Amino acid sequence: MREALPAPGLTVFPGACLARRVLALLALVSCGVLAQQTVEVAIQDYRFSPREVHIKVGDTVRWTNREKRTSHSVLFPAENGLESERLLPAEHWQRSFAQPGTYAYRCGPHEEMKGVIVVE
Repeated sequence: MREALPAPGLTVFPGACLARRVLALLALVSCGVLAQQTVEVAIQDYRFSPREVHIKVGDTVRWTNREKRTSHSVLFPAENGLESERLLPAEHWQRSFAQPGTYAYRCGPHEEMKGVIVVE
């Protein structure tokens, strides 16, 4: 594709086309189009770490079991019991959050293990 010639009397600096493209890409990122991220939550010592996570709509949370021998799950009681499969050591499960809100969860087999996802 050929670039249009500048109007008479207009000075064009080398790399101006590239600069415009970079600025357009930065605008997309700042608007959140490309800013979705994955946040890690470790399952270790019979707890979720961090216990509370703040994310944006569209982000993903990934839980990884870092125990040596124990299996765990991620259970959302307020969402009709939505639950991951049992995670054996070194296994992971992830979920994306499409709606803002506060999502309390716990471990299926270990009710004392609790966490919360805050989606803004």
